[in-house]
Amino acid sequence: MLPGLRPGDWLIARRTRRIRPGQVVLAWHPARPGFLLVKRATRRVDGGWWLESDNPAAAAVDSNRLGPVGDALIVGHVLARYWPQFTSKL
Repeated sequence: MLPGLRPGDWLIARRTRRIRPGQVVLAWHPARPGFLLVKRATRRVDGGWWLESDNPAAAAVDSNRLGPVGDALIVGHVLARYWPQFTSKL
């Protein structure tokens, strides 16, 4: 499965802790303060949300390594992605 996001994509997100399974969410990394994760919320479990990578072959850091991510660490969910238009000065 290809990743849903690629390097260089920009995201528009809504700050909320009310998320549903299947949404792409922003969450603070439980063990690295200040590091923001972008993952898919797959299911609600005891202790928070189970967040998974869309591309598990990339050895991504997700709940398979971290366990559930607590509700307090959820920042919001992604509404859209877009590619910025850059102008080059040649």
